Amino acid sequence: MNNLDFSAYPLFSWYVVALAISGAAMLVLGAVNPGSGLKVGWRIINVLAGLGFLGYAYYLAFVFEGGRYEIFFKAFILPIALIANSVKAIVERGNAKNQQPAPQAAPYDPNAPQAPYGQPVPPQGAAPQGAAPYAPSAQPVPDNPYAQPVPPAGQPGQAQ
Repeated sequence: MNNLDFSAYPLFSWYVVALAISGAAMLVLGAVNPGSGLKVGWRIINVLAGLGFLGYAYYLAFVFEGGRYEIFFKAFILPIALIANSVKAIVERGNAKNQQPAPQAAPYDPNAPQAPYGQPVPPQGAAPQGAAPYAPSAQPVPDNPYAQPVPPAGQPGQAQ
């Protein structure tokens, strides 16, 4: 027996159709998860509410034998809220995919060549004009990162 008769009971019939559409939409959003990034708890709520709405629509359309019934338009707040939450999660996931990660700063190297204040640091291995290329010394690095390495004897620029 089908209780949907749009000519005799249009409000009841459209209410049942709206329940079925809302239930199907919530069920699809919860079960399919189209890359929306919804958390598992929200997906479970969507599926349960969708099954409830579809079940009640089925009951009213095929099992209900007449008598008194009430139409709860407030019940449509839940599917609207759950569908809006799903759309919000899809948008946020799309925005997160489009954002580039922040570039990571290089770790501090106390042995890196230092340039005087306000001048650019030459690239590693490059030498200023007229100078010999930079060659790191074979001496062990002191425990103090601010200590200046002492060049071996016999190199130019060393006091004797």
